Amino acid sequence: MLLLFRSLILSVLLVLVFLLSLVYSLFQPFHRDNVHRIARYFGKVSPLLGLKVIRRGEERMKPEPAVVYVGNHQNNFDLFIQSSMVPKGTVSIGKKSLVWIPFFGQLYWLTGNILIDRKNRSKAIATIENAARKIRDKALSVWIFPEGTRSRGRGLLPFKSGAFHTAIQAGVPIVPVISSCQGDIKLGRRKNGVVIVEALEPICTKGLSREDVRELAQKVYDVMQKRFEELNAEARRLSQASAV
Repeated sequence: MLLLFRSLILSVLLVLVFLLSLVYSLFQPFHRDNVHRIARYFGKVSPLLGLKVIRRGEERMKPEPAVVYVGNHQNNFDLFIQSSMVPKGTVSIGKKSLVWIPFFGQLYWLTGNILIDRKNRSKAIATIENAARKIRDKALSVWIFPEGTRSRGRGLLPFKSGAFHTAIQAGVPIVPVISSCQGDIKLGRRKNGVVIVEALEPICTKGLSREDVRELAQKVYDVMQKRFEELNAEARRLSQASAV
């Protein structure tokens, strides 16, 4: 019964949010704050999923005029979890194929997010260079999932280099945003536990060049992996305590 109720309410809410957000974006397409405003609405959905989301480090989300945020991508529920942390003046970089997803794809494009063709190397490089220009010229922050795909419970996957090329070319810091493992979320279960989302300390890229990309990517990976494990342990303890 709970599964049916949640599924119905979630479906209705998502359709309403997508439609209203599309209309809103049509009146101010590609505005720098579109993603922030709409993401906050998605972030309010997490209680409906039986999730308690703890947010930390939001004071680090605007340490500079612009930064590159890198987050871990677990599954589609990130839409309701990490989205609640997106600050003003931020867009994301996502794969070009997203635009063909009904409602979501059109909304993703209209809100000003950047689409990248990962199958075409020259176009992908051009997209990264364009993103770096927007960061420098418009003080526009960019949110990237450097794993390039959803981990689906496999932990933190190896990072692709695009996010780190972008940060170095733009000459801006990287702010890692890590969310603890979401576990096996079931809509038919009353409580789905605790998820912690935390923005970590900025990592400077000043003075780095293209030759430093791999080293920078590994440094960020190590920081995020360590904190991922710590947050997982804490989230499990909190989930167990709340289930008693």
